[in-house]
Amino acid sequence: MDTVATASPRRIAQLALPALVVLAAEPLYVLVDTAVVGHLGSVPLAAVAVGGTVITVAAWLGTILAYGTTGRSARRFGAGDRAAAVAEGIQASWLAFGAGVALAIVMQFAAGPLARALAGNPEVAGEAALWMRIAALGAPGLLLAAAGNGWMRGVQDTRRPLAYVLGANLLSAILCPLLVYPVGLGLVGSAIANVVAQSVAGGFFAAALLRERVPWRPHPRVIGDQLRMGRDLLIRGGAFQVSFLSATAVAARFGTATVGGHQIAMQLWFFTALVLDAVAIAAQSLVGAALGAGDAAGARALARRVALAGLVCGVAFTVVIAAAAGPLPGLFTTDPAVRDQAAVAWPWFAAMQPVAGVVFALDGVLVGAGDVRFLRDMTVMAALVFFVPSIWVAYVLDWGLAGIWGGLTLFVVVRCVALLWRLRSGTWAVVGAVR
Repeated sequence: MDTVATASPRRIAQLALPALVVLAAEPLYVLVDTAVVGHLGSVPLAAVAVGGTVITVAAWLGTILAYGTTGRSARRFGAGDRAAAVAEGIQASWLAFGAGVALAIVMQFAAGPLARALAGNPEVAGEAALWMRIAALGAPGLLLAAAGNGWMRGVQDTRRPLAYVLGANLLSAILCPLLVYPVGLGLVGSAIANVVAQSVAGGFFAAALLRERVPWRPHPRVIGDQLRMGRDLLIRGGAFQVSFLSATAVAARFGTATVGGHQIAMQLWFFTALVLDAVAIAAQSLVGAALGAGDAAGARALARRVALAGLVCGVAFTVVIAAAAGPLPGLFTTDPAVRDQAAVAWPWFAAMQPVAGVVFALDGVLVGAGDVRFLRDMTVMAALVFFVPSIWVAYVLDWGLAGIWGGLTLFVVVRCVALLWRLRSGTWAVVGAVR
């Protein structure tokens, strides 16, 4: 493998740009969904805020699965064994489908209690529970697509995922307004459109694996290895979920307008975070391949370039977000109170972007290197010691949405400091086909 080319900015861009579109497609659809539902009124918008936050758990599980699969596949690909890299995707897909079916079943029973616990408003809770029960049926497809993205990134194929994800989300973006308004299904139509997109995408990735002609038989040992790597990523993802669920719960207790404004700002934040993560996806693939090929020096050089690229992208986002402070929230709601609350979060949202760009980029470096234990410990510490206490203090002291988003900014800054220290240490760059 040509490690100089592997670490070049051009090679990073070749992998990152298609990944950028894939990463942006799902949150962009959610933004469209939020805009469509937002015009039904503040209660449906708040219901999607509550229900969508819980369903986001499935998306985070998919991210964890994709990240773990990318790192393992990339190391095998870097060591010159493409068949073994694809085989990692087979085993990850078995794991994904089983987890998705289990999640869809559990949510049929758990949606009501979860919605009541998070909403604080019986009308919002009832609408949110209905939305969650339907939307959860898309979990198997969502997780299959995540596993597919993982192994394809590992073998440095980002073009097919681009076509699969765009096709599925375009279909759903057309269906959502049609089902919500002309068909008259309202909030239910939004949930059905989600299920369609996720199921179609999962089918595309399953078909791609069939075309690889790699045996489909489950291998418990390999699945067990993936689970052990995923354990630390799952704990890390759990820390994120506790943080974001807590933030929504606190926002809901400040009122319907506050949780609606929080939903708009948070969905935009998820959108920018995943777009910034496109560079990290390239880093996962290239760092894993470099370490699999025994090139620790190339991996360290790539990490420095990735951190700089994340910073530049974050600064660009700050400029765009600041310029859009006036018109953008109005695309999602006509309620003046909701728009006013979104404006409270906006300065924090804009200011954190450069730091977030570095954080997401270096997350990708360490995931590609398999340094997930450090990521686990650092994220849990930042979430439970800094973020969660800060937002509940904001509730007790009645700081409103500014306190919640100040806590989120603190969370990002703490993670950035820890990641830069780890990058400088160099202890993460361990070579070998599998760490």
